Amino acid sequence: MSRLPRLLLSILFAPIITIAASAGGAVDKFQQLEQLLPSPNAQRNAAGAPGPGYWQNRADYAIEARLDEKQHALTGRGTVTYHNASPDTLTYLWLQIDPAFFSHNSDSRALALPPQDPAKFPYRTLQEMVTAESYSSDLKITEVQDAAGRPLAHTIVKTMMRVDLPAPLAPRGTFTFSLAWNYKLNPWKGSAFRTGYEIFTPDGNALYVVAQWFPRMAAYTDYTGWQHKQYLGTGEFTLEFGDYDVQLTVPDDHIVAATGVLQNPDRVLTAAQRERLKRAETANAPVFVVTPDEAKVSETRQPVGTKTWRFRAENVRDFAFATSRKFIWDAMGAAGHTHHGKPVLAMSFYPKEGMPLWDKYSTHAIVHTLDVYSRFAFEYPYPVAISVNGPVGGGMEYPMICFNRPRPEDDGTYPRRTKYGLIGVVIHEVGHNYFPMTVNSDERQWTWMDEGLNSFLQLLAQEEWEKDWPQRRDAREIKAYMRRTDRVPVMTNSESIHDLGNNSYAQPTVALNILRDVVMGRELFDHAFRTYAQRWMFKRPLPGDFFRTMEDASGVDLDWFWRGWFYSTEHVDLAIDQVRWLQLDTKDPTIEKPKSETEKKTLPQTTTRELNAALPKRVDRFPELKDFYDRYDEATVLPSEQKKYERLLRELAEAKIDPALLKTARNFYVIDFSNKGGIVMPLPLRLEYTDGSTEDVKLGAELWRYNTGKCSKLIMTTKELKSVTLDPRDEMADVDIENNFWPRRAVKTKFQLFKEEAEKNPLRELTKPPAEEKPENTRSTQ
Repeated sequence: MSRLPRLLLSILFAPIITIAASAGGAVDKFQQLEQLLPSPNAQRNAAGAPGPGYWQNRADYAIEARLDEKQHALTGRGTVTYHNASPDTLTYLWLQIDPAFFSHNSDSRALALPPQDPAKFPYRTLQEMVTAESYSSDLKITEVQDAAGRPLAHTIVKTMMRVDLPAPLAPRGTFTFSLAWNYKLNPWKGSAFRTGYEIFTPDGNALYVVAQWFPRMAAYTDYTGWQHKQYLGTGEFTLEFGDYDVQLTVPDDHIVAATGVLQNPDRVLTAAQRERLKRAETANAPVFVVTPDEAKVSETRQPVGTKTWRFRAENVRDFAFATSRKFIWDAMGAAGHTHHGKPVLAMSFYPKEGMPLWDKYSTHAIVHTLDVYSRFAFEYPYPVAISVNGPVGGGMEYPMICFNRPRPEDDGTYPRRTKYGLIGVVIHEVGHNYFPMTVNSDERQWTWMDEGLNSFLQLLAQEEWEKDWPQRRDAREIKAYMRRTDRVPVMTNSESIHDLGNNSYAQPTVALNILRDVVMGRELFDHAFRTYAQRWMFKRPLPGDFFRTMEDASGVDLDWFWRGWFYSTEHVDLAIDQVRWLQLDTKDPTIEKPKSETEKKTLPQTTTRELNAALPKRVDRFPELKDFYDRYDEATVLPSEQKKYERLLRELAEAKIDPALLKTARNFYVIDFSNKGGIVMPLPLRLEYTDGSTEDVKLGAELWRYNTGKCSKLIMTTKELKSVTLDPRDEMADVDIENNFWPRRAVKTKFQLFKEEAEKNPLRELTKPPAEEKPENTRSTQ
């Protein structure tokens, strides 16, 4: 057997084999993640599910608040009932007082960075600095008392407040206390972030979107204790679930949208508005609850008093609201979605300045979001879903309600980007009801766990909105970011990520989409993703719980994928180094010797041989110099060669190996790959043959397991290979596709001409009369 051809041995044991290169690279990219993930315990098991000892604290709120429209100020009073479900005895409680974010003494102002290019100072940055000179939230906590009305010792630490308990709070214990506070809301102009108010011209009316507006219980968790990292603006909120009973007193001509269900419609809505709201439950198109004409009338009047709107919300982690006399309100039932037997209401609130975009798209986008997300995650768990047009940077989410900025131009027209921007942001912010409002991840620590997962589902929802949706976060759009050398891993604390949009939104979205369509397949991925979402509904998962669940529910080892896309700053750059064409040596001299001679004769002739061919030859002048070898044909089979071949056939027969294998009519191609970017990935290939046919082949990422820098693959085919393309659909965010082809081919790129600006000529401008301006018929490309 030892004398059998090596290639023949390979064919016998594996018709298509992996050719392993020598080991290389110091990092084992297929090493399991156990050394990085928290050890399984009673709270979180090794499968990524909540364990038998899982616990989560809870806080219920009863709040009364009043808006002073003239001062743009909010005054509130509330009672908190805190439930300690942890196994720990607590001697103090921590609360978030987020309005202090806008204080003159806040860390957010002290740590604000200058513009990247100080020579180009953005208008917005200067406006924020000017506004900051005069505006400070100056949140005042005016009362902290226990249930008996006794003062509680408390300490404010920037955006956090510690309340010292009069007695230790034992496990399974409950503590009730009350607070009172007031502060001035932040103006949209110069300090808009996630909350604030906007003044409209020329009518002078205000629109308020109010969030992070009351002292909220900080989360106490099994993995970090109190999550009381300061609120610096990037890391969002880590909160506890609870029930809310909230009464909001506003000018009597205001319309209020809020988390929860309106409890007193008979006190705040007209009979006609209540009838429209009821009719909207079963409508198949949005119904105006407050019509544009009614909103227009309200804009022209002055309030004569106040109204109190009361809302209740069950099992939510936060409460936000919006209020304005300018609000138009439309609603429709989300067909197929119910809550406690009643239709889920999708509702939009917007000023007339939002038309015609908002009345056409917002509520439909809400319903579409519930349809798609419920299919991929779980049924929408709340009674209402609300979108409000208001003064936020782009969009911001809270339970059952979100604030979204896109708005038409003053003349009612809008760019294409604004249309898709509105639909997309409504999908995104409403989608946050799933992540993190229900799957309650720690936003202060891991932005990607809500933004990344939600952006991924947003991409799926946009694909189902219309054909060829102009996606922003796909594999091709992220390449420039992935090339950068100043990136940090996705698994980085929220406050330490500079380019949050690419890091925590785009990169996880692209990664998960590749995981779904290229690595796992949709059936396996979708089952695993739903399993994760449903396991962690109304609970607080960690990154490891997501990673483990995706593997546990799919049966696919994905540690290499998480390591590359979430723990590293590497990128995808796979290359075809070369393709080698092998042909089986039959060992039959009657075949191989003539073939060898034919191949020699087909080799190209060198310039030297071509020029020397016409030179006179001595043996032609003296024929007696010729001998046997001048007549010998190199293709002649010698008896010894024939005997050697016959001996081989006998050995094969003795080894019970079919000698016909020696004449297998196949082409063998060895394709050599290299990993230049670092992230190991599958190798999807398109093979094109000389007969014009093509074949798509996907090689698993495990091909890199022996050497993450180099690997090879042997392809056996009856056809002759013409070309090979790696990642033929350009769907893996490969940053350099020029090395994805064999043979190499030129990749088209564009270049632009530019016009150099003429040097200024003060002499002409100041001493010569200005020449008559002529309209330009063409515009230079800059």
